[in-house]
Amino acid sequence: MSRLLILLTFFLSLAAHAAQSIDPAIFMALERAQTAQAKGDYAAARKALNGAEAQAGSTEQALLWRSRGYLAWAEGNNRQALEWLDKAVASGKLDEQLLAGERLNLARLNLVEGRFAKVVSLLAKADQADEDVLQMLVQAYQGLGQHAKALPLAERYMQANPRADDIWLQFLVAGNAELKRYAAAERWQRQLLLRHPEQVKVWRQLAGLQQLAGAEDKALATLRTAHAKGLRFSEAELDNLVLLASAANQPWQGAKLLQGMLDAGLLASNGSRRERLGMLWWQARERGAAAKIYRELANQSGAAKFWMNVAQLELEQAHWQAGLDALKQAERAGAERRKVRAWRQWAEDELSFERERQVARAG
Repeated sequence: MSRLLILLTFFLSLAAHAAQSIDPAIFMALERAQTAQAKGDYAAARKALNGAEAQAGSTEQALLWRSRGYLAWAEGNNRQALEWLDKAVASGKLDEQLLAGERLNLARLNLVEGRFAKVVSLLAKADQADEDVLQMLVQAYQGLGQHAKALPLAERYMQANPRADDIWLQFLVAGNAELKRYAAAERWQRQLLLRHPEQVKVWRQLAGLQQLAGAEDKALATLRTAHAKGLRFSEAELDNLVLLASAANQPWQGAKLLQGMLDAGLLASNGSRRERLGMLWWQARERGAAAKIYRELANQSGAAKFWMNVAQLELEQAHWQAGLDALKQAERAGAERRKVRAWRQWAEDELSFERERQVARAG
């Protein structure tokens, strides 16, 4: 609030230079209000302003509205402050030297109140090279969900303030990722990594961006580099990277990443991860790789569901006899007989047709 009072004192001192064009009674009321407000005596300031009467549509009326706005702001009544300052700015009676500053202050207040469209409207004609303006515009566009408009401004802010808080880099990462501009997001994430090379989450986020970009080899290399530096990821963090690939409809990349992490020893191999790997290969239409994993799981556990998966995968590849053999194992393990019969009938029919075709070709 001290900054606000400094601004208020400065602006009122400008008004004092134009005192000869202002009604003396109004001018004295403004001075008394300013002095009382500077002392924190808001009641006295309000009394001084309420005791002044200005002609409708006059400059004096606009200055009274303005002072009432700053007083309400000082008291924490932002909604009332917005109402008074809006009227003062819209009156067209304020000096041009004051008006630019009033718009900035009004934009600050609207930003606090979450009125983002109003912030953009007020700053549309402002000097966008000003760091304060850039910061407010970025926050406003972000609040409106318009990342495409906020990102260029945030980049300009970072260029002018290379040591800006991490939150700016984090916004550039998140905003670009939201727009699927993964290369740009990765570039800003690497700047965060330069600032915090010891933070596991920064490495994990970099790997996640690379995964989203479909560069699972780069993601794995990032994880291995961090591991070599002595940083340790929790199993949940690494599992979530694989889940991220599934959520992004990238089963092939997810399978490659999971296989790489298992091979590198970053994740311990267990039944649930092997099953997930098999499902990812299956979703990626890599049926041979999926069938191999499910066959291993079936042999180890004897579970009917794994034998059924093997049977379906083999049959989808037209490996009829291998599929029939897997169905037999599934039936022995207790698989639902109705499903086994249906698959077996289909496989036997296809195998019969295949033999007939072979005979016909041979004849």
